[in-house]
Amino acid sequence: MIGRIAVCAVAQIKNEPDIWYQRFQGMLLECFESIMTQTGVTFDMDKGIRNIITCSDDVFDARTISDNGMTDVVGAHFRGEEKTAQDGINGLGYAMASILSGHDDLVLLMGHCKESQSESRNMCTNLAFDPFFCRPLGLDFLNAGAFQARAYMKQSGVTDDHLAKIVARSRRLAAKNPHARENKSITEQDVLNSAMIADPIRQLHQYPVTDWAVGMLLCCEERAREFTDNPVFLTGFGSCMDSYFLGDRDLTSNFALKKAAGRAYKMAGIADPAKAFDLAEVNDAYAYQLPMWAEGIGLVAEGKGGEWISSGGPDKQNVNLSGGMLNGNPIMLGGLARATEAILQLQGLAGERQVEGAKKAVAHGTTGAAGQHHAVIILEKQGV
Repeated sequence: MIGRIAVCAVAQIKNEPDIWYQRFQGMLLECFESIMTQTGVTFDMDKGIRNIITCSDDVFDARTISDNGMTDVVGAHFRGEEKTAQDGINGLGYAMASILSGHDDLVLLMGHCKESQSESRNMCTNLAFDPFFCRPLGLDFLNAGAFQARAYMKQSGVTDDHLAKIVARSRRLAAKNPHARENKSITEQDVLNSAMIADPIRQLHQYPVTDWAVGMLLCCEERAREFTDNPVFLTGFGSCMDSYFLGDRDLTSNFALKKAAGRAYKMAGIADPAKAFDLAEVNDAYAYQLPMWAEGIGLVAEGKGGEWISSGGPDKQNVNLSGGMLNGNPIMLGGLARATEAILQLQGLAGERQVEGAKKAVAHGTTGAAGQHHAVIILEKQGV
């Protein structure tokens, strides 16, 4: 490992179903001002922020070049600014590369998404598919996920009852998270009774429409103490993209996730992921993805997802104590929300859901149909 990247501050607003009363610039400004207050960082050309990484999406922002509308509010005027239009966790990988390369000492990462602005989330995700062969079929992230869910559930023994446990657990845990989307408390039977929307995915198996914004200040290890007494270090990152067409993929293979996790573990020196972490945050947009992605990152043996749920594996391994994406994070920021929770846990700032003595965590993000692209990041507490 050449060096470690420090997260010096994180700021977020509350996840809400519809932030109708505020434009995304206002959402971001709240996070931006918090980071400035926490760290005292400046935009001085010698010692301050010279590069900003943003995360947004043209479709959900209803504008082309979506980052153009927020450069001023994140301090990017006369500064470098680069946009990630995949899951925001890739922005952390981008920041790591910028700092480890020696190009930057400091990087500001800012992300936002207002899913509520769209008439149909499924119509938006249909645009991710090939315009000639796939879009006319009506493919979107929901029905592509249904194909994957059916195949995975057969392979790993995951049942409708298991999925009900996952959803009810997500709501219980999210109730302890002050930044989580507020949803009704539900029982497992409520989940089993919810409508089937794309067999085997039920209405309560998918994450709800959500608006959110988040920001982070990252820097090289040598300068971390200038901005915080409680840094968290990013020690490993990996990403991988699977084939574009669904028909070219084995939807149950976890191919891209295994590759991404393997690269992150190698970089961070992780030998046994099932035992290495005090907590894990997995990007579960649909209920079946919690055990599937847990298999992919090595928390549970392949094909054992059903047994893992039945035996209380998520609780034993402190998986998604934030409530996960299943409780509600916007599509562009699910993985960045996972990293945010991991940072708060390692800083000892997770409140009621705090894992005592947490020192090492893994966070995961995914985007694209049926987990086409995955990214994994390793986070460690100061002094580890």
